[in-house]
Amino acid sequence: MRSNMKTRKEHTKNNVGVYINDVDPVLRVVPQPADLNVFGDVFGGWVMAQVDIAGAIPAMRRARGRIATVAVNAFRFTQPISVGDIVSFYAAIEKVGRTSITVDVRVYAERNPEHPFVVKVTEASLTYVCLDAAGRKREVPPAD
Repeated sequence: MRSNMKTRKEHTKNNVGVYINDVDPVLRVVPQPADLNVFGDVFGGWVMAQVDIAGAIPAMRRARGRIATVAVNAFRFTQPISVGDIVSFYAAIEKVGRTSITVDVRVYAERNPEHPFVVKVTEASLTYVCLDAAGRKREVPPAD
């Protein structure tokens, strides 16, 4: 997956986390026991739903209105997510078409609060389409 997001880990005495181009995550959540499968890992469907929400945020802002997910172009799980992980979702617009917006989403988990470390757990590419009030496709407005 091509992305303009560059990763650098930043560890300080009181603040451990991952920062991408000095941008805050669009979403940060902690999975709960209800989100786990029988093996103790977070359900992939839960992760996919959170990725869709995270990707929709920059798409809605760029569209300045209603959008809908029309495609999951790529989705790759690189490591399981566990209960107690602090999961951060970073999203960036990769392409703007006439009526669509493609967003790259990267997901990182911060683990082990006593000796924290961060791992990349998921990456995805999703495409959203702009909709008018009646639910019909509309053009993406010009950039500000």
